[in-house]
Amino acid sequence: MAHRIFSVDLLKGQSAIVTGGATGIGYAIAHELLSLGAKVTIASRKAERLQPACERLKSATGGEVAWQVCDIRESDQDAALVGDHLARFGGLDILVNNGGGQFPANAESVSPKGWEAVIRTNLTGTWFLTQQAALQAMIPQKRGRIVTIVANMERGLPGLAHTGAARAGVINLTRSLSVEWAPYNIQINCVAPGVIQTDGLDVYPDDYVRNFARSIPAKRLGTPEEVALSVIFLVSPAAGYITGTTLAVDGGQANWGSHWHVPDPL
Repeated sequence: MAHRIFSVDLLKGQSAIVTGGATGIGYAIAHELLSLGAKVTIASRKAERLQPACERLKSATGGEVAWQVCDIRESDQDAALVGDHLARFGGLDILVNNGGGQFPANAESVSPKGWEAVIRTNLTGTWFLTQQAALQAMIPQKRGRIVTIVANMERGLPGLAHTGAARAGVINLTRSLSVEWAPYNIQINCVAPGVIQTDGLDVYPDDYVRNFARSIPAKRLGTPEEVALSVIFLVSPAAGYITGTTLAVDGGQANWGSHWHVPDPL
C-alpha cells in the first residue's frame, strides 16, 4: 500500500528494527518499510512466529529482512538486538517500538504480578530498547527516528488501567527524550491506534468487541495498514519538523465514544 502514496525508494539505504514484527500492526509496519526500500529486523519473543513471518515478508516485498528473538523486558537482549542489527546492516536509522502486551481486567482484579508484567513490557521494555538504539547507533551517528506504538488513552483507559498507566509513561518519556535528544537530530514520536482489526482482539469477549465500532465516529475498526502508513509518515522527510508528539489513528474515537459502560451507583 505504501508505494501508492510514497516514493518507492523513500527509505532506500536505511534500516529499521520493528518489535512485535511477526504479527498484526508490527507485521504491517515491517511490510511497508521493506516495500519502500528499508532493510528490516523483526523481533519478538517467539521464534515460531518470527521465522515464517520473515519468509512471508521476503516473498511479498523482495526486501532484506532478518529476524531475532528478543524479550524487550531484558536489557541484555535489547543490547544484543541492536548490536546484531548494526553488525548485519551497518547502521540503524529507524526504531519502531511496537512490542507490548496487556489483558482486559477491571482495576480491582489486577494482581501485583499482572500489574508489574504489563508495566515491564510496555514501559520498561520500551525504554530499554530505545536507550540501546540511541546509545549504540543514533547518538553516535547524530540522526535517527523512533516511533512507539501506544494505546489510545487520551481520556483514560477503563478496563485496561494497567496498560493505560504504562502507555502514559511512554508518552511522557517520548516528550522528555524529544528535548534531550534534539541536539543529536533524533526525532521521537508515538502513534496511538484506536481499535484495530487484528488477532489481538481475540482476548476480548465477543460482546466487548461488538461495542467497539459503535463507539467510533468512523463506524468501523481500523486496519493494520492504516497504522503502518502513519508510522511511515513519521519516519519520512515529511515529518522532519515533528518530534515529541502523539498521532492518534482512531477514526475519531478519542473525541466521542467509549466502549466502557458506566453502571449506576452501587
